[in-house]
Amino acid sequence: MQTFVAFLRGINVGGHNKIPMQDLRQLLDGLSFKDVKTYIQTGNIVFKAKETDRPVLETKIKAAIKNQFNLEIPVLIKTPKEIQTILTRCPFTEAEKENSYFALLFNKATKQQAQSLDSYSFPNEKFKLINDCIYLYSSTGYGRAKANNNFFEKKLLMEATTRNYKTLKKLIDLSDL
Repeated sequence: MQTFVAFLRGINVGGHNKIPMQDLRQLLDGLSFKDVKTYIQTGNIVFKAKETDRPVLETKIKAAIKNQFNLEIPVLIKTPKEIQTILTRCPFTEAEKENSYFALLFNKATKQQAQSLDSYSFPNEKFKLINDCIYLYSSTGYGRAKANNNFFEKKLLMEATTRNYKTLKKLIDLSDL
């Protein structure tokens, strides 16, 4: 069995798309996943599966959520090693990295999409796109950042889900990498 981390986009945020974590764990247990663990309420799941084809796993989870909760929730799956690589690749100082956010893209950005971000710059913020992750550091905090998940989705015309350093680090720890 292989260990995966699933990121659900937009659940339990601002009172929308409510899914209790206990119900979510039970749902994934019912899909024959093993050692299902959730972290905080915003859709972070560590699990083991025999299936290794990520699009198949994403579709399976998405369909189960639709069936059980009647919600259309985008699902992105990464391996713990990929998450570790994302953290290792962070272009910011160690202090900045620990206060950074990571917009995980559902697809790798094309060169043209990446270039579309080059003309944007915001005070107290810096961001860099590397492969399928946008690294964002804001000295005033993510809540005030103009370069946020919605900004990146609109500019790149693709789905993304954003997590902070602490969350990604904890998911790696939960996966026993």
